[in-house]
Amino acid sequence: MFLIVFASPGSAATAPPVRKACGTGITLQVNAASAVQGSLLLVRVRGKSALPEMKSEWDGKAVPLWHEGGDATTLHGILGIDLELHPSPYEWKVTWTGGDGAAQSCSVSLVVRAGKFATENLKVENQFVQPNPEQQKRAEEDQKKMRAIYDTVTPEVLWTGKFRLPLKDVTSGGNFGRRRVLNGQPRSPHTGVDFPALAGTPVYASQSGMVVLAEELYYAGNTVVIDHGYGVYTMYAHLSAIEAHAGDKVAAGAEVGKVGATGRVTGPHLHWGLTIQHARVNGMNIVEREP
Repeated sequence: MFLIVFASPGSAATAPPVRKACGTGITLQVNAASAVQGSLLLVRVRGKSALPEMKSEWDGKAVPLWHEGGDATTLHGILGIDLELHPSPYEWKVTWTGGDGAAQSCSVSLVVRAGKFATENLKVENQFVQPNPEQQKRAEEDQKKMRAIYDTVTPEVLWTGKFRLPLKDVTSGGNFGRRRVLNGQPRSPHTGVDFPALAGTPVYASQSGMVVLAEELYYAGNTVVIDHGYGVYTMYAHLSAIEAHAGDKVAAGAEVGKVGATGRVTGPHLHWGLTIQHARVNGMNIVEREP
């Protein structure tokens, strides 16, 4: 079962929930009518009886829907709102074939609001700002590899229960979405959550899933990526040591590495990323927090 409690007020959905009746006993539900860049929305399709096969779309992309606990009358899904998605109204649309064989559709308009992200100036090794041709080629190959991973949507739930933070005895992380100026040059925004920690601190899987990458990347250093199913991935970067292998099935809380300072960093920390159907999302929004 997939349980989420939103955290970090102001970064997640804060508007009232949405409910739209689509006829024939089918209702669309969204946990909020709007959300900021870099957050996520939870959606459901409910029926009075077993639902037909349905397709879902958000921001021009297919969004998987799944049943939980054998309940054939409800489908669940997650809308990832990318960190740089243009603030505007967008449509979540669901389509299916009616009992008479005719195509049916229903949609909800949801508003993406601009996030408020600070700018930070950092000093890093020059090779990570102005890489030579060989280094640039390696970085581009890494990008292609990551794109291919995120293009893959495993059509099943690999998680069990609630997502958790990747370090013990921490309650929050920072820097998500910050606009970075590296050695005086503007660069892309920070797409993960940073957890400062001593080098060698164990890093744990936020949820169960399949390890799909466990290797050194040019910018991210020693990195582990876990596929949790239905386009949900977590990344653990800048590790001093990798304690997992591609192809491993891992349980929630399994050690996958140790905090380090590899790749483009200013000191030891864990970079923890969450990607949902290619959308770069603040991982704090998927973790259950104490009220």
